[in-house]
Order: sequence, then C-alpha cells, then structure tokens
Amino acid sequence: SIVISSYYRRRARQATGTIPRTAEGPLAVALRLALSLPALAIIVAYLFAPDWLAWARLEIPEGIRVAAAIVAVGCPLLVYWVFTSIGSNISETVLLKATHQLVMHGPYRWVRHPLYAVALLMLLALSVMAANGLLLAVWVVGVASFRLVVIPREEANLIARFGTDYEQYRTRTGALLPWPGM
Repeated sequence: SIVISSYYRRRARQATGTIPRTAEGPLAVALRLALSLPALAIIVAYLFAPDWLAWARLEIPEGIRVAAAIVAVGCPLLVYWVFTSIGSNISETVLLKATHQLVMHGPYRWVRHPLYAVALLMLLALSVMAANGLLLAVWVVGVASFRLVVIPREEANLIARFGTDYEQYRTRTGALLPWPGM
C-alpha cells in the first residue's frame, strides 16, 4: 500500500503540484502526528518487541484473526483502485488543488472518502490480526478523528468548490461506508 501510495502521489505532484501539509495549519499537522506516530510506534513495538505490548493483548479467536489477515491482504488492491480513480486530485491535505475535479466513479461511486476508509480498514485488520487492544484503541481514535475533524474540513472545501453537485453527491453516498449517512 505504501509503494502504491508513493507512486501515485509522486505522479500527482508532478502533474498538478503539491499543497504543503503546513498549509492546513498547526492543528491539522498536530492531529496527523498524534494519530500516525502512536500507531507506527505500536506496530514497530509489536514486530520487534512484542513482550512490551503483552498487557494489551486481546483474546480474539484464530478464525477472526485469519479473516482479518485476508482483509489486510486485499487492502492494497483497494488502495490501487482508489488511486487510479482519483488520479492527480490526490493530495496529502484536506485542501483542494487549483485543478481539482469532483471524482464520483470507481470506489467514489459508493464512498466519498475511500482512501480514509481503506486506511482505517487496514488499521482495524492489523489490530485484530495482532490481537492488540492498544492498536484497536488507536483505530477508534482514528475513526472519531476522521469523522469529527478531517472529513468535515475536507467536505467544507469540496462544498465551497463544487456547491450543489457535491451536496447531491453527499446525499447519495456514505462518508466511509457505502450507505448514505455513514
């Protein structure tokens, strides 16, 4: 997923430029760090020093953990679908590029923010595979942060740019799940 993301983001930056992450303001930068650094630290600790996280171990049946592994293996295909659908509109911020177009095909036909949805799905799958309550808590905080902070900020920009077209699109698609209102 990281390789796919890096490739398509680099292509988009070459085609339509870059919006610096700092353009979103210090709160967005702080939130991004507050979410990504703990998740990364927990994953690294789980891989290289799993005993440090023994206290956060959850009892999850092996069958559910295997199902989570299957979901995790499928996530790169979803990431590829998202990036090939959004094209050069992709940005590292919630801000829109000058040439930004409203994308409503591919996974965007059903979900307004499929990249966020896939990232959260991958984090959930990793949390279940690892049977780690701390990583699962990071997932819960991530879902809340996306729903309460990130998505509203991004959608305010999309409404300002695309007006009624985006409003109508928003009424028929879910934010993170393929059901309106979700």
